[in-house]
Amino acid sequence: MRLAGAADVAAACSGDALVLWGAQGMGPGVRAWALGESVAVACPDLNRRDRLTVRGLPAQVGVLAEHALREVGPSYRLVGERALVEEVAARSAGSDGPARLELLGSFEWMDTPPGAPPPAPARPSGREGAAGPAGWLPGAQEGEVSALLARAAPSAWAVPGVAGVRRWAGVRGDDGQLVAVAADAWSCPAVGFAAGVATAPAVRGRGYGERVCRFVFAELAAAHERVALMVDTGNHAAIALYERLGLRGRPLAAAALNGT
Repeated sequence: MRLAGAADVAAACSGDALVLWGAQGMGPGVRAWALGESVAVACPDLNRRDRLTVRGLPAQVGVLAEHALREVGPSYRLVGERALVEEVAARSAGSDGPARLELLGSFEWMDTPPGAPPPAPARPSGREGAAGPAGWLPGAQEGEVSALLARAAPSAWAVPGVAGVRRWAGVRGDDGQLVAVAADAWSCPAVGFAAGVATAPAVRGRGYGERVCRFVFAELAAAHERVALMVDTGNHAAIALYERLGLRGRPLAAAALNGT
């Protein structure tokens, strides 16, 4: 069954923040389908990929994914809870050949519970010297953001100038240099999404990253129903920080048609 709007998607997925984020408010080019207890949403150019976000029972999701990929094309990558995507990929194998869907990797989705309050503002700790408060940066300072990301997080998905990256927040150290950043990127009405979190290597462990995250999470929570982000599974320090700030995690995986 084709879903017509954001309210239909929200009902079909029981308010799942991952699926709501994948739907992006059912903006231009977004398509969604439901089958039984399952849902699939195709969104072009979301977090730098064409994404097919899925939720539900493996057999039903497999049918939805096959239908969706025929309709939207092979560039779309399945994204969903790890066990689900792994089983859908395994089920895609024919009796006489390899799986049609190939697992690409795993990572973590983290979000705030429904109705959770925003994180409290950072409290000065003697480690932070004379650093200024976190705040949104003027567009003219995006060159500094790019330079910091190149040093601190060269593989970041969110960088200045990429479609969907809306604004950057930052913290400056006691010498006036930009030392930590985070972006409001690919947010939608139901989910404020943070990305591009980075701290200069020389000042890690001094609270700058937490300060900018507290600011961005609070700003996103004030404008959206939920706050969310994605993080590498092995980035234990970042996961611990996000947990302190009220986010909870679940493992995800991605898969794509073989040869794409």
